[in-house]
Amino acid sequence: MRDNLTASDIKKMQEEMERRIMVDRPEILERVKEARAQGDLSENFEYYAAKRAKNQNESRIRYLDKMIKTANVIDDSSNDDEVGINNTVTVLNLKSNQERVYKIVTTIRADSLHGLISIESPMGKSLLKHKVGDTVHIKVNDTIEYDVKILNIDKSTDDSEDAIRQF
Repeated sequence: MRDNLTASDIKKMQEEMERRIMVDRPEILERVKEARAQGDLSENFEYYAAKRAKNQNESRIRYLDKMIKTANVIDDSSNDDEVGINNTVTVLNLKSNQERVYKIVTTIRADSLHGLISIESPMGKSLLKHKVGDTVHIKVNDTIEYDVKILNIDKSTDDSEDAIRQF
């Protein structure tokens, strides 16, 4: 399945990949070389730690490259009065009467513990294209569903501080 990503997501992944190739890789290879020169590898913790860092870096480079090559690039624009990608939305849960603030993001940036809700999640899908004052029905599964009312949409938020998710 191809991930839906914005041009900004792709740019961030390309920047990370370039840094990992041009900066991190040479530094890590130097650490491997220095640790190897210390002699007996059977009890050389520094060597194994450096090799592990090298393998993790190479794995992340492959992951980013695959994500970039297979991404479905989507438009992140939306009408001024409706919920779109990178918008911060304040909703009122009509059952619990609790207000919550969420930012609607692509899956590569999702982090529900920090209020970053994916456009692929039940809530993200349901909120997209709705307006302030709309009551939105969110169905999580066959047993969990609820209604929220959109209280505010902040379109001024950007994605420059949003981290690209690790594996």
